[in-house]
Amino acid sequence: MAALALLALLLPGVLGNEFSVLRSPESVVFRDGKWPIPGDRIPDVAALSMGFSVEEDLSWPGLAVGNLFLRPRATVLVTVKGVDSLALLKNVVSYPLENAVPFSLDSVANSIHTFFSEETPVVLQLAPSEERVYMVGKANAVFEDLSVTLRQLRNRLYQDNSILSSLPLNSLSRNNDVDLLFLSELQVLRDISNLLSRHKHLAKDHSPDLYSLELAGLDEIGKRYGEDSQQFKDASQILTDFLQKFADEMYNLYGGNAVVEVVTVKAFDTPLVRKTRTVLQTKSKAVKGNLYNLAHRYSANYAVVFNIVLWLMLGIALAVIIISYGLWNIDPGYDGIVYRMTNQKIRMD
Repeated sequence: MAALALLALLLPGVLGNEFSVLRSPESVVFRDGKWPIPGDRIPDVAALSMGFSVEEDLSWPGLAVGNLFLRPRATVLVTVKGVDSLALLKNVVSYPLENAVPFSLDSVANSIHTFFSEETPVVLQLAPSEERVYMVGKANAVFEDLSVTLRQLRNRLYQDNSILSSLPLNSLSRNNDVDLLFLSELQVLRDISNLLSRHKHLAKDHSPDLYSLELAGLDEIGKRYGEDSQQFKDASQILTDFLQKFADEMYNLYGGNAVVEVVTVKAFDTPLVRKTRTVLQTKSKAVKGNLYNLAHRYSANYAVVFNIVLWLMLGIALAVIIISYGLWNIDPGYDGIVYRMTNQKIRMD
């Protein structure tokens, strides 16, 4: 009995996190069941649902084959830290999340950039904990004015068309940094949908889009006020309603052909490998050049152009050597056609 009681206490902590699908088209089938999904395989689920291949086969029964000839035009994945689950709608398909390790959709972004580099895919990866936004593709200009740093986010909240004018704050305060951080992340979601609604051609092209958004404001509210506080309860309810509205907006903007997913993680099992910054840190150092010391991104046609130039130069060099060798060892009296015709003409005369 003691062992069963201990297992009952440990099981919610292991499988308390969730992977939920808010909206999905008919071509992407998520089966209703409580099959646990490993946290490190979430990028593979996103890749397979978009029609890309993965290095290792995924033997997870939650994702069915679906329509192979009709893939979604967008995948939106929102990661919420600080809570193991949200009170989402009843028709939302949710799966327990095991081994909640930090993950990224870089592999999916690289696939989109490789296969659709000549088009205008929207690949936006936002990590507020590191105050950085990755944008890949020719659609970057649309999201250039998107607020990223803490100062930009705070200034954005005090503009006339911010969510502060329409969102009920309840127990949250406009004068608290932690509350403003949580509200600023919601403002980013609103700005993304508004920018996309003003540039609907990005949602109607043939290239798939990817949105990977990480929200850490609720986690900071829980650390500041406690998970039993009214502020945390109000923030959880506000975030739940906002995510469902955001999912409907993105789903409708893509004409019902988008997958919107939410990952709720109480805390990651392992720390991030790369060094990160705290979400409340405001001071930043100016770094010149390449911030992350990344290699130059080459085009997908780089290998083709390189091989064409390489073998063409080798062929030309070999041809020059053979021609030069033949000219050097030529016999004017025997090999030269000018001398042969001249000698015959002299003999005839």
